Amino acid sequence: MSAAVGAVLPVVRAKASGHGSTRFLLAGAILLGLLVLVALAAPLMAPHDPETVEVHRVLGPPDLQHPFGSDVLGRDVLSRVVYGLRASLLVSISAVAASLILAVPLGLLAGYFGRWVDTTISRSLDMILVFPAMLLAVTFIAILGPGSIIAAIAIAVIYLPILARVMRTSTLIVSRNDYVSGARARGASHLQVLVNHVAPNALGPVIVQASVLSAFALQLEAGLSFLGLGTQPPTPSLGGMLADGREVLVQAPWVEIFPGLTIVVAVLAFTFLGEGLRRAFDPRGVAE
Repeated sequence: MSAAVGAVLPVVRAKASGHGSTRFLLAGAILLGLLVLVALAAPLMAPHDPETVEVHRVLGPPDLQHPFGSDVLGRDVLSRVVYGLRASLLVSISAVAASLILAVPLGLLAGYFGRWVDTTISRSLDMILVFPAMLLAVTFIAILGPGSIIAAIAIAVIYLPILARVMRTSTLIVSRNDYVSGARARGASHLQVLVNHVAPNALGPVIVQASVLSAFALQLEAGLSFLGLGTQPPTPSLGGMLADGREVLVQAPWVEIFPGLTIVVAVLAFTFLGEGLRRAFDPRGVAE
């Protein structure tokens, strides 16, 4: 009886984790898809010009024409949130994508060849990890100047060693498998082994990590814009809107609440997506 129960439990756990991964994947994909759709359709969805100043609408409360109210200059908060979301998503996703493009080959080479190749790549990337993320970003921007492009480059540099480490570890594990040894025995070149066997099977954990880091990248971009180092005015940004609304939080809380809620929803979307991918790629680890 106990043997039968022991045989059934792993199956039940695997099915439960499969349902859990599907729920998280669907929630994350739907949320993120809606946010990306809103960002792409910003000119169509924004009810007003985000930079138009209306003196008679300064700190105007939410109404039918301005569902999210107006800010300190009478600009429509809803329109600025829509355009600010576009700026934040563009910076965060492009930064993680650029970091991923560089990290994958570096991690592959370090994990596959090892020895002096691994030492050279790993020690070079470790130098970046010495600095806290925000401090490194601020230093980077202080040297090159503020702006959304510079912020994206800074975030990409910050997350490069993290993604490269994950790729390296995954490559080390995959390289020990029999099918890799078999490919080498059949005379396949290192490039063929890396492209056809190692990379496709080692990318899973890196993709999961990239989706999780996208949430942190969006927060980092918002923090840089809050400090005036990211997206520059008059272009709307969620972090910049938070900075503008802190002075009028008591008399006009909507100026602060709506961009803050947008950041929370976007971070949740990336987090749900990352959790769903993690459960999908490693159902046994989740079940245990």
